[in-house]
Amino acid sequence: MADPAARLNQPLLAALALQPHHTLLDLASGAGEPAITAAKDMNPAQGSEGGRVLASDLVPAMLAGARRRGAGVAALSFLAADMTALPLAPASVDRISCRFGLMFVPDAAGAVAEMHRVLRPGGIAALLCWGPKVGNTLFRLLDEALGGVPELAVLFRFAEEGALGRLFLDAGFDTVSETSLEQSALADPAKPFWRPTLDMAFTPALARMSAEGRAAVEDRIAAAVALETKLDGKIPVHLHARLLVAHK
Repeated sequence: MADPAARLNQPLLAALALQPHHTLLDLASGAGEPAITAAKDMNPAQGSEGGRVLASDLVPAMLAGARRRGAGVAALSFLAADMTALPLAPASVDRISCRFGLMFVPDAAGAVAEMHRVLRPGGIAALLCWGPKVGNTLFRLLDEALGGVPELAVLFRFAEEGALGRLFLDAGFDTVSETSLEQSALADPAKPFWRPTLDMAFTPALARMSAEGRAAVEDRIAAAVALETKLDGKIPVHLHARLLVAHK
């Protein structure tokens, strides 16, 4: 699933219109994307005038993987920070990115207000959030196999068209646009390609299960995957996201 995920990075980074001298703040960086990709394109040869990327996350341990993956990238630095209370001066960054992170923040409006505060006039914020669950094969199949997981609802908090845009307009951003992005991949049903998503997105539900319960869930997932496998022996896996671009 790395390839379709990377293809979602491309329109997100393109929307930022990054220049070599810009400072990009990436929120909820997790394992490091799109911060690492953006930082590799910065020009460290310009010294203090060169661009930089701040990869931030609420949980310092989440940045450990990003530090390993981004080792040696000169323009990349790391910041443990709550996006509702950023330790940055007003109007101190040129661009802000956030890939599949804002929906996890209880005070999403507060986080967007902070984005507006630290962004320079003329700056751009670009975010990705999940579109409807029905358009996301992995989430749909795993949720069905688990019999419906209430905690999953937070992933689709901004799935409704316009829901995310209203937050940014209310925070004072001048212009806001939303675009639907859809990607597909062909997966091998003989391989548990769904297991990383199961482990990451369904942790609370899995924690309540016994080993036998977990095994039963995995059996149901494998059966569901088999049902959706096509004649060519592959299963089409669709991703549906929403790209929001806001200008200050």
